Amino acid sequence: MKTSQSFRVYFTIKNDKEKDGKAPLYACVTVNKEKCFIALKQNIEVSIWDFGKGAAKGTKNESKELNAYLDDVRLVLGNHYKDLQLKGKMITVKSIKSLYLGEKDEVYTLTTLFGYHNETAKEELNPETLKHYFVTQRYLIKFLEEKYNSTDIYLHQLDFRFIKDFEVYLRNHKPKGHQKPLKNNGVMKHMVMLKKMVHLSLNLRWIDIDPFVAYKIKIHKVNREQLSELELNKIEIKNFTVGRLDMVRDMFVFSCYTGLCYVDMINLTPVNIVLGSDGEKWIRTFREKTSIPVNVPLLPKAIKILKKYENNERSLADGRIFPVISNQKVNSYLKEIADVCDIAKNITFHIARHTCATTVMLTNGVPIETVSKLLGHSKIATTQIYARVIENKIKEDMKALQQKLLTRSLPVLDDHNKE
Repeated sequence: MKTSQSFRVYFTIKNDKEKDGKAPLYACVTVNKEKCFIALKQNIEVSIWDFGKGAAKGTKNESKELNAYLDDVRLVLGNHYKDLQLKGKMITVKSIKSLYLGEKDEVYTLTTLFGYHNETAKEELNPETLKHYFVTQRYLIKFLEEKYNSTDIYLHQLDFRFIKDFEVYLRNHKPKGHQKPLKNNGVMKHMVMLKKMVHLSLNLRWIDIDPFVAYKIKIHKVNREQLSELELNKIEIKNFTVGRLDMVRDMFVFSCYTGLCYVDMINLTPVNIVLGSDGEKWIRTFREKTSIPVNVPLLPKAIKILKKYENNERSLADGRIFPVISNQKVNSYLKEIADVCDIAKNITFHIARHTCATTVMLTNGVPIETVSKLLGHSKIATTQIYARVIENKIKEDMKALQQKLLTRSLPVLDDHNKE
């Protein structure tokens, strides 16, 4: 563990515990300004002790043997200090004392907890999800370096103030390079990760008190963006002379008509394209994020794009439907595409999934239950977040209602019913 801590060992006897001219011997370990005493279980003649030097005085064998013993103790304590440094563990007087006394009860740290989680969750979580925990851990290390001049902390030291200070650190953190500062929901995602770690430590009985008890996760509702029918059409019909933009446009439009997210789209292979019981082409795959099966009937525009890439050399080399390209580059090229098509929205690949749910499906009368299945959601509540009914759909529904009301035949009132 990175540290700039000072370390010192000296020896003393305690006069207040003197008995028959002898007093107990102690080693005093100091780390920064924190100190602790370790009883060495020896009683020393007060008359031969030099308090200034912290050693026995004189040249008699008794003094020589005692000083040699003290040198051995100092060496052992120093080795424990170096061992903690090499292993990257937190260095405190308590940890050094525990090692010297051979105590078996392990004191768990935040790094120990993340290590345990990341190792045990490898089979349960996919790499993309697990990656978020590593990112949160890196932020925690930076926070600890800045706040505590360390890279680790004991779990029992976590309290409400630590949680709140970490939130403040994330809100004020100014990343270097191309990254943007975290907004509220980005900060809260890291707080959620830390909360999951803390609750894991509670379940493991590594801590007894939950520091998150009084802390509230506050996620702001965001207006999920999607393309209108006009904007989607602009991208579809645009003739791109630059190959990379043409390819990314095709991938984006394909996702708009299938609802596949980036990772599921890029992982498609010819095996995933099958003939359904209706004789039409379908995509059969599993969501990388949740392993939920996804069965999507291919619309004509999606089929047209598939045919375009049937003989693509890059695709064939990887055994995939589309050439492999990073999500970061895709999103960068989509910004160029938006500029060329005169679309003011900040387009990312995930907007294709939103567009599929709203503009392509819901707006055209596909029931939300069907949309939920096509998107591979485990519950409709998730689909409701993605699939916002857009203004044109509301207008169409209200026009249809108005027409029904106008054409409905009303009962004729007779004289007895008139007031």
